[in-house]
Amino acid sequence: MDIIQDLKSRGLIQQMTDDEGLKKHLADNIVTLYCGFDPTADSLHIGHLVPALMLKRFQKAGHRPIALIGGGTGMIGDPSGRTSERQLNDEKTVNYFTEQIKKQLAKILDFDQGDNSAVARDNGEWLGQLKIIDFLRDTGKHFGVNYMLAKDSVQSRLEQGISFTEFTYMILQSYDFMKLFEKEHCTLQIGGSDQWGNITAGMELIRRTREEEEEVKVFGLTVPLITKADGTKFGKTAGGAVWLDPEKTTPYEFYQFWINTDDRDVIKFLKYFTFLSIEEIDQLATELEEAPEKRIPHVRLAEELTKLVHSEEALAQAQRITNALFSGDIKQLNGEEIKQGFKDVPTVRLKKEAKSLVDLLVEAKISSSKRQAREDIQNGAIYINGERKQDLHYQLADDDQIDDQFTIIRRGKKKYFLLDFS
Repeated sequence: MDIIQDLKSRGLIQQMTDDEGLKKHLADNIVTLYCGFDPTADSLHIGHLVPALMLKRFQKAGHRPIALIGGGTGMIGDPSGRTSERQLNDEKTVNYFTEQIKKQLAKILDFDQGDNSAVARDNGEWLGQLKIIDFLRDTGKHFGVNYMLAKDSVQSRLEQGISFTEFTYMILQSYDFMKLFEKEHCTLQIGGSDQWGNITAGMELIRRTREEEEEVKVFGLTVPLITKADGTKFGKTAGGAVWLDPEKTTPYEFYQFWINTDDRDVIKFLKYFTFLSIEEIDQLATELEEAPEKRIPHVRLAEELTKLVHSEEALAQAQRITNALFSGDIKQLNGEEIKQGFKDVPTVRLKKEAKSLVDLLVEAKISSSKRQAREDIQNGAIYINGERKQDLHYQLADDDQIDDQFTIIRRGKKKYFLLDFS
């Protein structure tokens, strides 16, 4: 498998050092490569998926990926792609974030695959052992200030200001590449396009510290910045970032994010985020052109990503919730699915006691008064778990509670309310 040709056909290469040299290196060797993930939160988000999946693509092509968690660099903060300083977290917080991110990457990469099994490393292991004088003498001397100032990650911050702490980030990342070269014979670093300066600086450090060796083969490759056709930031919704942690973004919300991909982006995202062949993606592009209302590529994108990041079971659950909301047959859902599908609707906690529908609508502030509640019921505007109720004397029964806890009230076409009787 020509991994470079596959990446190019998907539009996944932004920059690459020594095109032909890297192709030959990959063809002749089981190459160890790495990508870094700084623990700035307790979960990765979908903006991290492309580099994580790049590691997976190289692994599927027979190479050995290292997921480097920045337990050390996470204490410093990467200035790349930012206009202001990051908030620094304490060591305990960074360590917790590091462990959470390792667990998420273990769902994407295969850590039990023989010679090319993925490995996770934490740069806190070596950065935490550095002595400042030794580091400045042995490593810092290889970095000219003018050289560092010329890098985009630093240049873009000069007007707003950059601390010495973040200014040194490039040196620390370069040191990571050098240590992985020494310890793991890692010869390729990949990352987002904003990491190009840091990657090439690491390559230069490896060469400078090995001037006596005849030939040092190290390479760098970056993926493009993901943009959306409508100009909005990729990976953001009205509720914030789309996380890989199911507690922060439920599998149903995750599935819906991909289902709602803009028609203009869906084919590109299929190339970026799935392992479908280019031929199959081209067929999906044809189906989109011929029957855009069916949204066949969107469904496939959502299925592939939900299955990959979460599980087959989570995908099936997300699909059940989607189908129930579309059909209105809410009673087919269980309590966990109710919590996912109605996470963002108004929630009212109530005591379990006999209550008329009219009183319930007023108490839950679904209707403004008993008079309005009666009008809503008579006009057919009130639904309980998807079933219309027009009986003014209706009493809420135990079988109106899903999993003996939840009742969904709909007023009109789109206003949902979650009643929680726990």
